[in-house]
Amino acid sequence: MTTPSHRGVADWQLEPVLDWLVREGRLLGDLRLVVDQLCSRLCAAGAPLWRFYVGLQTLHPQLRAMGYVWVRNGVTQEITRRHGIEFTSAFIGSPIQYVRESGRLLRRRLEALTEDDHVVLHEVRAENGTDYLALPMRLSRGETPVATFATDFADGFSDADIAKFQRLIDHLAPIAEAQLMYRISVTLMETYLGGHTGQRILDGLIRRGDGETIRAVLWFADMRNFTGLSETLPAERMLAMLNEYFEVLDAALRPRGGEILSFIGDGVLAIFPVADAMFLPQACSGAVDAALDALARMQAVNDKRRTKNEPEIRFGAGLHVGSFTYGNIGTEDRLDFTVIGAAVNRCARLESLSKTLGVPIVTSAEFNANCPRKLRSLGFQKLRGVDATQEVFTTTA
Repeated sequence: MTTPSHRGVADWQLEPVLDWLVREGRLLGDLRLVVDQLCSRLCAAGAPLWRFYVGLQTLHPQLRAMGYVWVRNGVTQEITRRHGIEFTSAFIGSPIQYVRESGRLLRRRLEALTEDDHVVLHEVRAENGTDYLALPMRLSRGETPVATFATDFADGFSDADIAKFQRLIDHLAPIAEAQLMYRISVTLMETYLGGHTGQRILDGLIRRGDGETIRAVLWFADMRNFTGLSETLPAERMLAMLNEYFEVLDAALRPRGGEILSFIGDGVLAIFPVADAMFLPQACSGAVDAALDALARMQAVNDKRRTKNEPEIRFGAGLHVGSFTYGNIGTEDRLDFTVIGAAVNRCARLESLSKTLGVPIVTSAEFNANCPRKLRSLGFQKLRGVDATQEVFTTTA
């Protein structure tokens, strides 16, 4: 059932909404909140708005685009589109494709639809929409986002409404662009550096020499026979193998609070941060569980790899508790955020010892002292680069 004609409020005022947008709305810091409050204010001002959507192309390893959809008397939702959406019927022939590629607006009265019109228009019509408007949002760089407006008023949009919506999008564009760029920055930081490191850099830890001392459970894994495999496997198969290996480790670490800090060739350095000493036993237990889970997952992976005549993926893990420096090193204009300290070196040496001792997991005495899980002593062993022999442990499972 459509809403009656809105001609009585055809002279609704946009200026107060724009004033709010540039003074207060832009400070919200969350585009979903901006869209939610903006559309509510438009309705309060008398705009004939029933549905609004804005879609933005992003830079993300899984996502092609993200956007927000608002519906009157509903909850503003975030919508994500995975890579490949542009090759599907959801995009091909749609109003979004037309506006993105032409840079021109598209307006469609929905009572006059035919079977040739895109399915999205029929869906809006099925929900009692009467008029549909798609506008390009011009940014300073990158692809053109699209904003769409729909109304359920019987007489649809007037020319004055469309002109006001165009002005609105011109004011919304720089706010959306700024928030999109920040979101992309966060995504890139998290993708290439991890959430822990990325957030610290975004918080300002960017000068050479900047750093902090962190106490944590350290977790280092290394693939067996990486050099030999690299010599015999084609590059594309080696890369696929490495990615499969890293996926298994991450799937075991992440649910237990572990975070991968860096990939060192075939090595993986992860930490379980400990904000308070009372949580150290929990972090140690999580590190053991992650190592055991990774080994179990890898066994399942190897079962499949054997059926394809692919080489098995084997690895060892070293677990330790200690403090290390986490910060920027490098030249004045080319930096790397890395970890430095005896604890890191010892964790790597523990993993190396797992090869010699023939066990997949080796932990330090410090780790054993803080771990609530029962571990088995492997006796006192020599760690490369460490003067005195050290008692080391492994799991009982």
